[in-house]
Amino acid sequence: MNQQTLSNPTLFDLLARSWQCPSPVTGVQFNADDSVLAISQMDGTVALARVADSEPPRSRMHTSADFGRTTIRPRMSPPSPLVQVSTAAKTSSIAGYQNSDFVLGMTDGNVARLTAEGSGAGTLFKTGEPVVSIAHCRVTGATVAIDRQHLFIKLRGTDLVKIGDIATSQLELVSISRDGRLVAVAAGDRLSVRQMGDPAASWRSISLPSQPLSVRWNHDGGWLACGLASGGLCLLDLAGDRSGIIADFPGPVRTVCWSSAPSALVSSGALRIAAWSMDAPPLSGDNKGALTTGRAGFLLVDTVAAHPKRNLVAAGYANGRLVVSPVGSPAELILRPSGGALNALAWSANGQHLAIGDADGNAAIITFPTQLFK
Repeated sequence: MNQQTLSNPTLFDLLARSWQCPSPVTGVQFNADDSVLAISQMDGTVALARVADSEPPRSRMHTSADFGRTTIRPRMSPPSPLVQVSTAAKTSSIAGYQNSDFVLGMTDGNVARLTAEGSGAGTLFKTGEPVVSIAHCRVTGATVAIDRQHLFIKLRGTDLVKIGDIATSQLELVSISRDGRLVAVAAGDRLSVRQMGDPAASWRSISLPSQPLSVRWNHDGGWLACGLASGGLCLLDLAGDRSGIIADFPGPVRTVCWSSAPSALVSSGALRIAAWSMDAPPLSGDNKGALTTGRAGFLLVDTVAAHPKRNLVAAGYANGRLVVSPVGSPAELILRPSGGALNALAWSANGQHLAIGDADGNAAIITFPTQLFK
């Protein structure tokens, strides 16, 4: 760090705690009580970061009595070191679990619990083949996992259910609706949805034009969005029994998310943050619900994450630029001007912290003072 950086710290320098990982960061996941952040890496390892901060921004802020100007001083000491998790196999997928724990999908076929302290807490079930993707519902306690050919459903207090013949191509992603009623499985050629608890339930499937990269339910489980590698996204309206493909994105849609205030769909893959009001969903080529969000530029938005409580969305770019914008406004707050390509973003449930992970192996927790988002 040179003298100029020290004398002119960025907002990221002042608000974030950063760690260097040995491998590119592929995912960041807060646990249920926002006490621990799990950091997954490309080499299959996992590290844990404590969210509690010995020098939170509010303790470093000062308001001048003469001018009423608020300043924040830099940190005096480095953050607590990461806890490196030791596992028998590589981790391919991670999700938050009950209480403060996590659940890991492993390349040896194990789906296992991980405590907030970083120790193993037993195997939930085994798939027999490498786990590709997992999901957990904290409302019902259900855990699901997929290998390339099968879906595994473990409901609380019941035996493991194994389901095959979902698609003719390999399975890629699995997701559970927030209320635990529905499970979605995305394969290379189709997106399929079914009821969770009914063994005789049938699949509702729609064709996909390219590989799925992200699947996300909205807050009430009525809508499902799926980002596509070909530059577009699939939108499924379960209640209205309709679906559509939103095409013509300049880049792959690596992430999709839902803003609850206002109700909006947000995605990456464009030269600005793409957003639509769900009062006029973008089906059948209808774009009247488009919401101008953030500033247009020359770089693609790689990843997005909607604030859980406020009308805000974080967006990361391939050059490491990180911004936060109100949905439906061109205004944006630049948190990090550059760095490694941002692979992962996640808000804590209370909305006070934003976690990031990049292609250079940097992971960080940005803690926002309440004054910043009045």
